[in-house]
Amino acid sequence: MLKKIIYIAFSIAGTVAAIAGCRKPYFPAAVASPGSYLVVEGVINSGADSTIIKLSRTVPLSGTTTSTPELNAIVAVISSNNAVYPLTEAGNGKYASGPLSLDQTLQYRLTIKTATGGTYQSDFVAVRNTPPIDSVGFTIQNNGLNIYANTHDPNNATRYYRYEYDETWQFHSKYGSNYITNGKKIVPRTQAQMIRDCFGNDQSSTILLASSAKLKQDVIYQAPIAQVPSTSEKIETKYSILVKQYALSADAYNFWLNLKKNTEQLGSIFDAQPSNINGNIHCTSNPAEQVIGYISVSNVQTKRIFITNQQLPPWLPTYPYTCEEDSALYCHYIICQNDVALFLIPTGSLEIPVDSISGGFYGTTIGCVDCTIRGVTKQPAFWK
Repeated sequence: MLKKIIYIAFSIAGTVAAIAGCRKPYFPAAVASPGSYLVVEGVINSGADSTIIKLSRTVPLSGTTTSTPELNAIVAVISSNNAVYPLTEAGNGKYASGPLSLDQTLQYRLTIKTATGGTYQSDFVAVRNTPPIDSVGFTIQNNGLNIYANTHDPNNATRYYRYEYDETWQFHSKYGSNYITNGKKIVPRTQAQMIRDCFGNDQSSTILLASSAKLKQDVIYQAPIAQVPSTSEKIETKYSILVKQYALSADAYNFWLNLKKNTEQLGSIFDAQPSNINGNIHCTSNPAEQVIGYISVSNVQTKRIFITNQQLPPWLPTYPYTCEEDSALYCHYIICQNDVALFLIPTGSLEIPVDSISGGFYGTTIGCVDCTIRGVTKQPAFWK
C-alpha cells in the first residue's frame, strides 16, 4: 500500500505553495530530485501467520512508476535476546517467512542489508496482542455500501488499531460465448473454455485507522473500512471482503495518522499542513539517509463476510465497456464476402463469436465476452 502513497509525500511541501491563483507554472524541487528512499512495508507477525515484508525505492515524481522493488536484500527479524529469524526473498521486493510464533515477553526488530551494502534496522518494539474482530457489517446508502468493523479489548490495553482488507467478487461478462476459433474454423467451447463467469479481487490502498484512546472503554464501533458504489460490478452477484486488524502502539498509530494526513488529506488550504514522516527504521550505514516505514510486531485478526445481490436494492451495475453484438456471415453482400473468415476465425482476432445464426455467427469485442481480462475463472477455495 505504501508504494501507492509514499511518493506523493515528497512533493507536498512544494505543491502546497502552488495553490490556486498562481499564474506562473511551478515545478517543485522534489520532481527533479535524484533521491531514492527505501520504503519498508509490513508487520512482523508474532502469531501463526506468515510475515511478509516488502522493500521498494521511491522514484522521481516525473517518472512513469511510483516505486521500484528492492531486490537481493538480506532481511531478518532479530529478537532482544539475539535470536535470528531470516526471511526468504519471494520476488518483486517481497521477503517472507512462515509462522514465527514469537515469544511475547521479548522485543523484536527488523534488519536489512541491501545488495549495494546499505544496512538498515528498526527500533526494538514490543509484541502487541490484537483482539479478535467482533463483527464486520455494512449499511446501505443511496449511492452504495459502507462496510465497517466492530471490535473491543476487555483489558482496555489496545486502544490503537489499523485495518487492511482483501476484496473478492463474482461477476460475468456482458455476453456469453458458446464458440471459439481454433485458427481454422469456429468450434463449440468446452466447459473448461467458458469465459463468462469470473472472480475479481482487489486490496486496500488507503490507510485505515481507529482509536479508542479518548474513550473510557476500549471499544471500536463501526470503524469505516470500505465503500462499494451501487454501480459497481463488485456487487452484481456476490461480494466478499476479508478484513484484517492489527494492534498498534501509540507511536505506530501517530506515524500512520501523520502519513495519512500527508498523503490523503491535502487538497485545499483548509486541510492539515504537511509535516515530516518519522518512522522507526534507520539507515545504520548512512544515518543521514531517510527511510520510510514503521515496523510493528503483532498478530493479525481477520474476519470475512459475504454479501449477495439478494441482500441489496435492485441496483444496476455499470458495465466497463460499450457492447453490442454484430452478425458475421459466411456470405455477406452481393460479392459474398466471408466475414466469419475475416473477423472471427483468425487467431488473435479482436472479435469473439458469441452464438450461431443462420449463415454465420453473432460476434462482439473481447471485453464484452472474455471476463478473464479482468479476473479469473477459478473459484477461490474460501468461496461459498
